[in-house]
Amino acid sequence: MRIIDLHCYPNTKEWIACQQPYVDALAKYWNRSWSAKTEEEVIKDFTDGGVEAVLVALDLETTVNTPPCSNDFVVGMQKRHPKRIIHSWGAVDPFKGEMAIAEAKRAIRELGMLGFHFHPIMGHFAVNDRRLYPLFEMIDELKAPVMIDVGTTGMGAGMPGGMGAKIRHAHPSAIDELAADFPNLTIIAAHPGWPWVDEMTAVALHKGNVYWELSGWAPKYFPAQLKVDARSRLQDKIMFGSDYPSLPYERILREWKELGYKDEVYEKIFHGNAERVLGL
Repeated sequence: MRIIDLHCYPNTKEWIACQQPYVDALAKYWNRSWSAKTEEEVIKDFTDGGVEAVLVALDLETTVNTPPCSNDFVVGMQKRHPKRIIHSWGAVDPFKGEMAIAEAKRAIRELGMLGFHFHPIMGHFAVNDRRLYPLFEMIDELKAPVMIDVGTTGMGAGMPGGMGAKIRHAHPSAIDELAADFPNLTIIAAHPGWPWVDEMTAVALHKGNVYWELSGWAPKYFPAQLKVDARSRLQDKIMFGSDYPSLPYERILREWKELGYKDEVYEKIFHGNAERVLGL
């Protein structure tokens, strides 16, 4: 069965560098070393996992003052390994204003990226902040989808004040409002959305332009109702993502299979919905 992984990070030294000073906190949160791999090692992980990866750029420059893991970097990595990395999500820092809008246009029109990923907690914004709407108006004009993190994060977890990050920025209500204001914008909510899983379920069911990938959690820990909804009323909305390198593919895929869904449901989750909605 084809497996499209919508949420993969480069996991190279360039990606690790843009996360300072959160690296030690992430290692503690995931209970393992948070260290870089070579590009060849990353591709081997994708190959061994049997996934076709969509790579994610990251730009936290205005909040943590580190250089981005740029759009050019992830596109370059994609072009070097097109059979294993099939597309890429761009990163634009909303607080860069006109520079962000110009980069959004360049990412789609020149680099050919799929769309854009937003990390509201670490970016220190909510996506329904009207100050950000000129950027979303451009993304809407470009007909590019967006992937937006929802729920808590390991970034800054356990650090004093969470390093200034606010979990409330990633509440599903922000996605609900953005989806209402931009009905033609395709939105993929990323991660299960804890502690607001039921609220995220309501948004996904109510807004026709909102979908949901459940990366970053071991499937056995999905809330009971989400396990039921993913195979029933949400089966046309759910997509697969891993949040690589957060968890090993062997564990994630094994635990997805242990949920015991019908083959036709797995076909939708692992590739069918992403093919239909995102054209992958």
